[in-house]
Amino acid sequence: MFGPPCPAPQVGARGMREACLVLGSVKLWCCVLLAGAWVLDLLTPQLFIAAIFLNVPIALSSLALDVRFTRRLIVIALAACAAAAYVNASTEHHWNMIAVADRVVAGFSFFLVGTLSIAAQQSARRAGELSERSEREAREGRVGQSLERIRESMSIALIEYAIAREACRSLGADVAWYFTQAAPLDPSTIYRCERGGEVEVSYARPAPPIASLLQRVADAGQTAPVEAGDPFGRLVLDTLSVAHALAVPLAEHGALFGVLFIGMRSDMFDANAEQSLRYYADRSAIASAQGKLFEELARRNSALAERNEVIRDIVYALSHDLRTPLEAANMTMRQALEGRYGELPRAYCEILERSVQSNDELRRLAETLLLVSRYESGDASHYREPVDLSALAREAAEELEALARDKAVIVRTEGDPATVLADRSELRRAAVNLVANALAWTPSGGSIVIRTSVHGGRARIAVEDTGFGVPADLLGSLFQRIGGASRNGGGSGLGLYIVRRIAEGHGGNVAYEPRPGGGSVFTVELPLAGGMR
Repeated sequence: MFGPPCPAPQVGARGMREACLVLGSVKLWCCVLLAGAWVLDLLTPQLFIAAIFLNVPIALSSLALDVRFTRRLIVIALAACAAAAYVNASTEHHWNMIAVADRVVAGFSFFLVGTLSIAAQQSARRAGELSERSEREAREGRVGQSLERIRESMSIALIEYAIAREACRSLGADVAWYFTQAAPLDPSTIYRCERGGEVEVSYARPAPPIASLLQRVADAGQTAPVEAGDPFGRLVLDTLSVAHALAVPLAEHGALFGVLFIGMRSDMFDANAEQSLRYYADRSAIASAQGKLFEELARRNSALAERNEVIRDIVYALSHDLRTPLEAANMTMRQALEGRYGELPRAYCEILERSVQSNDELRRLAETLLLVSRYESGDASHYREPVDLSALAREAAEELEALARDKAVIVRTEGDPATVLADRSELRRAAVNLVANALAWTPSGGSIVIRTSVHGGRARIAVEDTGFGVPADLLGSLFQRIGGASRNGGGSGLGLYIVRRIAEGHGGNVAYEPRPGGGSVFTVELPLAGGMR
């Protein structure tokens, strides 16, 4: 009767044991009360009908959050009621029909109370799931904002400082430590931050228990909970003066940047803490890798200061220009993990989780960096092939379909076939950037039309949205690098800048005009293939 498993435990073995003990205690009391009510029923006359007290353990079973246990109590209560009725009738040597009718009513009440108890358990479970999902989404939002702040700087020291500071803010920890070296005998730069406080920076060798754990975490390469039940874990927790702790390495492509600890002094971490910490660490490691790369490039050749400025601008703008296609894929995979497309095998879920974490960020970053660098240096692509703009428009719409669906924005294509000679991959990038820009500034319920047409020997692809439009003070720098991109204060402008450079590299141009009734129309005009009209 006490066999059903406990609810999903919080982080930590002690929390699991405490939850199991509480639920086991509830079930035990239900059984004791049921037995007591039955004994009372046996000892009373037929007309007293003490069986009504059997409803008490059935109602109490709703606290056990176990539907099967409640159903078993209903069956046992019915059997107990019938047995008590038989014993009472045998003792008095006759059946009282009023008592029999009352027994039937009592049995019906078991079903009624049991049904209400089951409904209460199911409602509590649904409320818990909704609360957990809401908390998870809120945490993801906080983590996303923290990662934005971490990526604001290209200085590795400021990035490390921000990693410790934002860990407390976004992950809900009481205190965080970031050790920039994991080797036990090497001195570390130690960043320590308490919730609501400032970051303290020191340079020293970690205490022996911490140094040992740093090495373990670095070797394992994965998140490690520090458990109080383990003697070594107890020693680490005492050294850190916390009750619960999680440790995670920050590594990218085999390069270890440090180890991050988060701790709680009293409360336990929630069930999603490890997943959030892993995501935070992966993205922080990417920011650290970018900061290291930038500083290394600056050190190697100071004569490339202007080119380094371009690279800095690109890195600053990555979250705007690369986020949209990556987020579309990321959102689809997350929806699959949440079960929106049906139940998936556990092995496939693990693959999806790893895919969400990596998400091809470095590959996309390298492609953007190479493309802009070529145009900045005058080394644009000269490869040309016939490209149908209408087919290209459909591909751009399909790539961003998941993101558009999530924002409840309708994207459709229309117009006539129009063939140009172009580098297909670059032209496709321009189309995707225009649609991504429109999605970013079109509110939920809006629409986007990708229209292709031919006018006087020139092919056009226009992206028309029902969004917020472009303020007049930004029109002059709209297609410049960095300059006029922050419509309503967000974005970097690199997307529209790339569109302009691609259009000009193919002998065309890009233009903007406000849409009548609100919104924007961005148009790329290119020469038709072979001068066709």
